[in-house]
Amino acid sequence: MDMDFREMLPLLRQIRRELHQIPEIGLQEYQTSAYIRRKLAEFGITETEQWLDTGVVAVIHGKQDAPAVAFRADMDALPVTEQTGCTFVSRREGYMHACGHDGHMTILLGFAKYLQEHREDLRGDVVLIFQPAEEGPGGAKLLVEAGLFQKHPVRCIIGCHIFPQVPQGKVACRKGAMMARNGEVDVLLYGESAHGAQPQLGHDAVLAAGAVITGLHTILSRNVSPLDSGVLTFGKVQGGEACNIIAKEVKLEGTMRAFSDEAYETMTQRIQEMAEGIAAGYGCHAEVVFRHMYRVVDNDATLVKLLQEVAGADYMETPPYMLAEDFSLYLSEVPGMFFFLGSGNEARGYVHPLHSAQFQFEEAILCDGVRLYAALLEKLQQ
Repeated sequence: MDMDFREMLPLLRQIRRELHQIPEIGLQEYQTSAYIRRKLAEFGITETEQWLDTGVVAVIHGKQDAPAVAFRADMDALPVTEQTGCTFVSRREGYMHACGHDGHMTILLGFAKYLQEHREDLRGDVVLIFQPAEEGPGGAKLLVEAGLFQKHPVRCIIGCHIFPQVPQGKVACRKGAMMARNGEVDVLLYGESAHGAQPQLGHDAVLAAGAVITGLHTILSRNVSPLDSGVLTFGKVQGGEACNIIAKEVKLEGTMRAFSDEAYETMTQRIQEMAEGIAAGYGCHAEVVFRHMYRVVDNDATLVKLLQEVAGADYMETPPYMLAEDFSLYLSEVPGMFFFLGSGNEARGYVHPLHSAQFQFEEAILCDGVRLYAALLEKLQQ
């Protein structure tokens, strides 16, 4: 592989900026989808398929009957009002590519162009997945359920995420659990209303809610192994009618995360049991509602070793993050790897976190993304 991928920068910069100006949220990426199909056609890639209305899957055939490899980019934006001040600011007020998905699509489009120009070097097929709705409700799961891997069997799947907590120029990954399994939990507490001056005549849902919040946090210290990690956060509390009325209803909304299924399932069981028990102790009734979302991002050790080889001195091992990513749903079906492409650059002020209205990155890293995909594929075809 003797190509200088820096020569692709003008094209990649143009694509990224055009995508950045048309952000669309999950399962509504119609303009983005049309743009991707148009660019693929410009590159001479005609075998494309539409999935979930807005998703695009392209297949580039190799010359041998070797196992296929898949690469994935997410497409959706966020309901964020942009504050970057850049010249290619979002044209849709209140929406922004604040999580780097415009960069991920650009990398995959650049990789598609590279593959099309080097088809004679391809042994097996390459499946390029432009996936909608990563931010929610989880486009990866929807694609798997729609039969993506039945129609396109692959030996493995690879994806990356632009990441400001990794320095620009570095590539970060780790074998095994890298990102957490996550879910959302609502605890609804029902008591009995009374005058605030006569609390003995009611059952205080606010008091029960405080005890439930405090009690549930002991799950992590007393029910989950000290060798495992977990997070339980209640970020929203709603309830009550007035300052002098005993509240009859309170709703707690939280997030739960863990790096192992065992820890996650322990948390689920104990939240249910303890919420009901604590509420009963205050004369209240509790209902618990779970929304189980993404799985653990569990990287294949062999693929991580290949990334170390192709990244060389630019490779660094990342600590695990309690962030969640629906790429994990692919990993429930086939081996794979998800890695971080560093974008942190203090000199340029590119230090704002993902989902920030000021999130930005140096576009030269897009060339690195294409180069890494090409190098990984070359290793896999040896």
